[in-house]
Amino acid sequence: MTASSAPRFHIPGWMLLLGILTAIGSVSIDMYLPAFPAIQQSLNASSGSVQLTLTTFFVGMLAGQLVYGPASDRFGRKKPLMAGLALYSLASIGCMLAQSIESLMFWRFIQAFGACSGIVLARAIVRDRCDPREAARSFSMLMLIMGVSPILAPLLGGYILQVSSWRTIFGINVAFGIGCLIAVTTSLRDTRQPDLATSLNPFKVFSAYVEILRDREFSTHAISGGFAQAGLYAYLAGSPFVLIELFHLSPTAYGWVFCANSVGLIAASQFNAALLKGNSIYTLLRHGLTAALAASALLIVAGVAGIATMPLLLAGIFCFMSSLGFVNPNAAAASLANHPERAGSASSLLGTLQYGLATIATFAMGMIHDGTARPLAFAMALCGILGWAINRYFVRAKPA
Repeated sequence: MTASSAPRFHIPGWMLLLGILTAIGSVSIDMYLPAFPAIQQSLNASSGSVQLTLTTFFVGMLAGQLVYGPASDRFGRKKPLMAGLALYSLASIGCMLAQSIESLMFWRFIQAFGACSGIVLARAIVRDRCDPREAARSFSMLMLIMGVSPILAPLLGGYILQVSSWRTIFGINVAFGIGCLIAVTTSLRDTRQPDLATSLNPFKVFSAYVEILRDREFSTHAISGGFAQAGLYAYLAGSPFVLIELFHLSPTAYGWVFCANSVGLIAASQFNAALLKGNSIYTLLRHGLTAALAASALLIVAGVAGIATMPLLLAGIFCFMSSLGFVNPNAAAASLANHPERAGSASSLLGTLQYGLATIATFAMGMIHDGTARPLAFAMALCGILGWAINRYFVRAKPA
């Protein structure tokens, strides 16, 4: 085989842009995590209230999910996406200039409301273009692109804190949002024509959501995958204080730990994409949730053992994060499989369930923070156990 005829790995331009849009939420979270102690000191806030800036972000993501899906089913994908990116950029300026922890919480809510447009509409565009199995492969590719963010963002945040303040991190969010807005405006083709027959009447939108929820295929896969995803967000909320304050890692070292976990997630997602050639999305989802269950057992042992077992805790977190490389793409594809005509609304509802569970997880982390690693370990473990149990006992068996 000649060099010119050898198969080459290729990411289509539209997929690359969707991956970047999906990463907006991750960039907005991961880059500022190393700054939690600095924000606490700068704004004279408690550790719990700083964690609540993450919770308010998830509340904003949850609220926005309910808006962008129906809007995109009516007006097309591109216009709501552009509006969301503009809102994200403006709110990032507000975060950069915040003078109190309450102000930062408010602007984080608005920032998230804009950011979730990229996540909702990227999923909807993939469903517009792909059948369920191909959608799972595409979601795995999105995770590869998006996965660069949790590798680089915490490292960049840590290095920024060495030379500047936490406000600079939000300045970079501003630039990122404007860059995405320009790229979408000039490069992205709309995959859905406006459909004025799609009603935005709140009662009809709610009725459509209820109808989607009544689809057991959607609800069970969305909730089981959502619980596993909530374990990730419990990690995001609790790990800065556990690893930086309790285990005395520097912000830069914390970034490297975050990087290692992200590499595990990316590698697993690409292994998942390869296995989809001979396995169903349902089989691989079950395997992923079983791996999360095993990681949960390791986390429980680490939580019981206490502070002396940082390597055990980090091993449990790494295994849990890696399992999401199988859970996330397959749960999303399985949830959206029956709703090609309402991909925007179904994607919104999927995100609402996921971020609703994430909000509960991060709020709980802020409330039960006790200066030990136990809340983090037990919260992640509980999420993994619930995700596995729902899939095991409530999802109808699918062919391998």
